Amino acid sequence: MNLQLELSKFKREFLLKIPSEKAVIMQGATQALAKEFQNRRALRIDDEAPDFVIQNTDGQQISLYDKLNQVAVILTFYFGGWCPYCNLELRAYERLLPKIQALGASVLAISPQTLDASQKTVLNNGLSFDVLSDAGCQIARDYGIVFEIPDRLRLLYTELGHALPDYNGTEDWLLPVTATFIIDRRRHIALAHIDVDYTKRYEPADAIAILLSLFVAA
Repeated sequence: MNLQLELSKFKREFLLKIPSEKAVIMQGATQALAKEFQNRRALRIDDEAPDFVIQNTDGQQISLYDKLNQVAVILTFYFGGWCPYCNLELRAYERLLPKIQALGASVLAISPQTLDASQKTVLNNGLSFDVLSDAGCQIARDYGIVFEIPDRLRLLYTELGHALPDYNGTEDWLLPVTATFIIDRRRHIALAHIDVDYTKRYEPADAIAILLSLFVAA
């Protein structure tokens, strides 16, 4: 089963469990975000990827440019381990990791949750790639994909046990739009997939063709 089929299956089952008025709030927030991002200038293909240095769950400082000196990078932004759609995406990358590494690439996953929360995400999903904590969505800002959760959705998230301050260790309600960038060793973006609908993600298997073209070009 590919990732989008897994996501669609989970979404159908989830919508059967929650009251319709809550589903309407979620859908309305996604539609409003889509309008907001029509006027945004997020990073695009051929842009130079901004560098960052950030801790992983092992306490190591991870530099994007240091990574790019050795391998291409799949950089995926997700909400956090509290998001079931995100966990499905992370596990899909883990399944493909041997193929990704064989093509001279690595995976970096970034969310605004704390290091402790990221460590739980690694353990709960059996991840072996770097999972990074972007406090305050600073890196997400550089990539042009940060947004603020509206008040109505904050109440719903809290009711569902997903109050962001509890996971992110900050008082804000900021998240990155779920997005995937593939960055080549020249630091240029070869893929920029940004979708305001968090129930949809870039298909990790599709990254293989792009990585193969970069591998051949190298």
